[in-house]
Amino acid sequence: MGYKTVLRRSETEFVEKKSTFIGACKRVFSEEEARAFIDGIKAKYKDARHHVYAYTIGENMNVQRYSDDGEPQGTGGIPILEVLKKNDLRNVCVVVTRYFGGILLGAGGLTRAYVKGASDAVKASGIVERVLGFEVDLHIEYDLLGKVQHYLREKQIETEEIEYTSEVTMKIYIEETALPILKSDIVNLTSSHARISVSDASLYYKMEQRLYKEFEEG
Repeated sequence: MGYKTVLRRSETEFVEKKSTFIGACKRVFSEEEARAFIDGIKAKYKDARHHVYAYTIGENMNVQRYSDDGEPQGTGGIPILEVLKKNDLRNVCVVVTRYFGGILLGAGGLTRAYVKGASDAVKASGIVERVLGFEVDLHIEYDLLGKVQHYLREKQIETEEIEYTSEVTMKIYIEETALPILKSDIVNLTSSHARISVSDASLYYKMEQRLYKEFEEG
């Protein structure tokens, strides 16, 4: 069983009525990792007035934490958490840092700004799905390369690495349920001239295909 998370660490920035908002996003696997990330952002932008954050931990999102960090209650932490929940993201921490520009935004303005900061950071990090699958090496002769590559493209299976030696070795990742079909197809396609090496099952990341869902207030 898989779950959605983010691919990479990111930081984004925008200005709203002279206040600068910096959104930072990172994949984390424990509250200790989340706290370390938050502390790192606070240290990096130590002269900022607020570091509002939220994170979810666990495949079932069983840990959910947030903080308004001095902003009016409910204007920052919960809206950031809602961005994570609306996009069904697990093991993700988002911190939105605010440098106050001297103009009050009001509760509604603050909420919109923190939602934007969190949404921009999540977008920049990229949403992926973490699924149970296998690392597979396909060992083939050179004259079979074009045929195998065409098959992989048709099945939307990305090739992670290709090594050219006395034969061609293609490294791919495949979901657990798709492995038997892949084996059968490759054997038939190459008339049993391909060798297939399969690693132990492990979790890996694949890009989320559907469009990112914008969090809509109200």
